[in-house]
Amino acid sequence: MIDDHHKLDVLNVVDTYQGRDLGVTMEPQACSFKVWAPTAKQVDVLISPPSTGGSPNEQKNQDEQKEIPMHKQDQGIWSLKLEGEWNGYCYMYRATFEDGRQEIAVDPYARAVTMNGEMGVIVSLEQTHPSGWNEDIRPELASPVDAVLYELHVRDFSIHESSGMRHKGKYLAFTETGLRDSNGNTLGIDHLAELGITHVHLLPVYDFATVDESKADDGTSDCSRYNWGYDPLHYNVPEGSYASRADEPETRIREFKSMVLALHQKGIGVIMDVVYNHTFDTAASSFEKLVPGYYYRQNPDGTYSNGSGTGNEVATERPMVRKFIIDSVRYWAEEYHVDGFRFDLMGLIDMTTMKELAAELHAEVSPSILLYGEPWGALESPLGDQMTLKGAQREARFAVFNDNFRGTIKGDSDGTGTGFATGAEGKEDDIWTGVRGAITDFTAGPSETINYVTVHDNLNLWDKVVQTQGLHDTLRFITYSEDGRVKGSANVAEAVQQAKPYLYVDTDHILENETVRRCLLANGIVLTSQGVPLLAAGDELLRSKYGDANSHESGDSVNAIRWEQKQQFKPVYDYYRGLIRLRREHPAFRLRTREEIELHVRLLEKGKGLLAYELAGTAVGDSWGRIIIIYNASKETRTTSVPSGTWNVVVEQGQAGTETLRTAKDGQVSVPAISMTVMYSDE
Repeated sequence: MIDDHHKLDVLNVVDTYQGRDLGVTMEPQACSFKVWAPTAKQVDVLISPPSTGGSPNEQKNQDEQKEIPMHKQDQGIWSLKLEGEWNGYCYMYRATFEDGRQEIAVDPYARAVTMNGEMGVIVSLEQTHPSGWNEDIRPELASPVDAVLYELHVRDFSIHESSGMRHKGKYLAFTETGLRDSNGNTLGIDHLAELGITHVHLLPVYDFATVDESKADDGTSDCSRYNWGYDPLHYNVPEGSYASRADEPETRIREFKSMVLALHQKGIGVIMDVVYNHTFDTAASSFEKLVPGYYYRQNPDGTYSNGSGTGNEVATERPMVRKFIIDSVRYWAEEYHVDGFRFDLMGLIDMTTMKELAAELHAEVSPSILLYGEPWGALESPLGDQMTLKGAQREARFAVFNDNFRGTIKGDSDGTGTGFATGAEGKEDDIWTGVRGAITDFTAGPSETINYVTVHDNLNLWDKVVQTQGLHDTLRFITYSEDGRVKGSANVAEAVQQAKPYLYVDTDHILENETVRRCLLANGIVLTSQGVPLLAAGDELLRSKYGDANSHESGDSVNAIRWEQKQQFKPVYDYYRGLIRLRREHPAFRLRTREEIELHVRLLEKGKGLLAYELAGTAVGDSWGRIIIIYNASKETRTTSVPSGTWNVVVEQGQAGTETLRTAKDGQVSVPAISMTVMYSDE
């Protein structure tokens, strides 16, 4: 509950600060602090010598800590300039209010922190650049539709013993090149480059609350070391558990930059998953301590509203909150060379903020920065008609997740409900809508739709298809009781050992397996549709999470990518690689505008589990004159009529790429059950 008197005070505050120097600014032989705290009567900087590890109480003698009063300025700003060399010193703010109450808080604009984010740290950012940083070049995109996104969790990428990586679970794993398995298959970053994706979309990598950074590498308990990270603590600092040393403030910064640099050197952009819609703490957050009642939305009775489902929602529509978000995103884009941002529960961010943020980033940082998010909230929000929902993105240069298309392709997210690729009938019209970039649904053009079937949330693709086939129990997938315990096993790791996700996959005939075929058809539709495709990491290796539909703290045993599956399911990997190559080499799959789609995407046949359409290649500068794509979701081979002439088949029966597999001539083509065919004609 927010004290009414403070709430009224702070919401009547009109002091909004325009400057871009909140937080700490380093100069040669000086250091300046600025914090916005308009309702405080006094603010002091508490500063102490560089941290030596341990908790703040153990490492600081009270007499070592200096308390230095700040000066009140206009627009709610408190400032202080200190002469001398302060690099490495720890600092906090202490705000004193009219009623005598005092709060000690970490700077919301802190760019470095001690272990577990307990104190802010003053750092010289120039000293955190890895070798080659000043020559780093961000991969440029002519249009968002040229991107192929790959959603990945830092720890999942490298933690499994089969990864071959030394820096398991760390940022630095992305810097390890030249790794191969015993069969000569590329691993790690080389795998990503070979697969052909353009951007790695990382689950949260800012400093989050729920992993104890002092225990990230101890091998005792699964859950204290693992989380997806949707619990923000410090928005402008990299997460410490992914660094080799969480107790060295500069190390996490340097290693994060090293990861970005390594990906850029492979031509791969970096997208951050950002969570500006809520924070982990509410009353205990720096925001609430420094400006009580301002940063969080409230219900009419003064309680915190909960559109996020996690206990609070950030009041993005208030000027200094909007400013914080734009400053923060811009900081990551400029200081860390980040190439894009995915907004969690973007529905809870007001439309004005999203539009201003997009305009500023594209004008002042780079026009090729990608911005997209979830156009929904979790629960009811007082934001009302200012929510950024599907349609709000029109002409605003950001994109939204297309859950309409997602559901049409696969069915519901966790249940047995089916979609086009998983056996439902009557979905052809909706597939046709999705294939054309949702321009008859909610977009002004294809660059506004993120096309996907699964991401980290809910059942992953393999497990969802298994669920629709009623094989969940046969494959001994994990089930949880209401209190969160694993049924029939001592723990999650044992349950994973007992599961048999690939029981029915004959390794000599992988592509004949129905579950495999449905997975390939689902993502085949994503990779050939107009819009921006997004894959979940490991789909190309038939990754399973053993039926765990919410693995956010299930640990490595469920979440780790098992790299031995690359060799085990090599034809699947080759198929994904071939489809990505097809998409990236042929602009007809990446039309830029609504007008191009209306003119150059033509329906051939639709109904009974089949959709066939043609792309006009020549008209959009493609080296292929005409391209036909046919999806057959039915359980039998289907023959369909195509324009006469000679057609070169490049995708068929689990083989994909740009090389001709066979030619088709007689105005007819047969498409095998549960599969996709792509062919072109130069005529």
